[in-house]
Amino acid sequence: MKAFHPEINLLFNALVFFTRIPAPQGVDYSAANLNRASRYLPLIGLFIGACAALVLSLAAQLLPLSLAVLLSMLTTILLTGAFHEDGLADSSDGFGGGWDKGQILRIMKDSRIGTYGVVALIMTLAIKYHALSELMYPASILILGHSLSRFAAVCLIYRDSYVREDADAKAKPLANRIDRNGLLIASLPPVLALLLMASLSAWLVLIPVCLITAGCSYYFNKRIGGYTGDCLGTCQQLTELSIYLFFCLPWFI
Repeated sequence: MKAFHPEINLLFNALVFFTRIPAPQGVDYSAANLNRASRYLPLIGLFIGACAALVLSLAAQLLPLSLAVLLSMLTTILLTGAFHEDGLADSSDGFGGGWDKGQILRIMKDSRIGTYGVVALIMTLAIKYHALSELMYPASILILGHSLSRFAAVCLIYRDSYVREDADAKAKPLANRIDRNGLLIASLPPVLALLLMASLSAWLVLIPVCLITAGCSYYFNKRIGGYTGDCLGTCQQLTELSIYLFFCLPWFI
């Protein structure tokens, strides 16, 4: 079977890791490829957001907007396997219940969900639902939200250090670094989404996204000295939520 172009191969590595969508045969899966594949996370977000927007637009023709919004949210959860939501729940349990770095990391690795995780998921999904239900153009904002929020997570990969409970562990972390070229590639999908908004004021959404990303970076470094995969999911969820809330401001509605 003919090998894929290296960049296409990286895209399929990212697709399989970050979503439940299967890739064609012949993809070369490896930790090294996945480390480089994080550059395509925002592009995957663009695709996830487009799917959610399509479901929302079609469902809204037949159903009340509230139900259409729920179906679009369900679509993203099914496509990703609640990948980022799981990270938010684990981080909430870890940082909420842990006192030191080791305890926080051990709690985050626990597959069971605790009170902090449940509350974080319920509140995040509820706020997303109500925010999207209030937006005048929710479809385009869904595309932007899913792409830009994933770029925020990539920025953490670029800026901060990956943390493991055991520094001497032989297992290699996945998606734990990105170079400047990769960061530039990662920035293109959210820039495209912002251009499609055709509104200069829409670019102001970068302010809350940057503030929350910086806040996540500061908090994670202060508590555990860097980030984990669960921390990336938390950053993605919080920045996505901030995007929807930003467009609920009076001058957008």
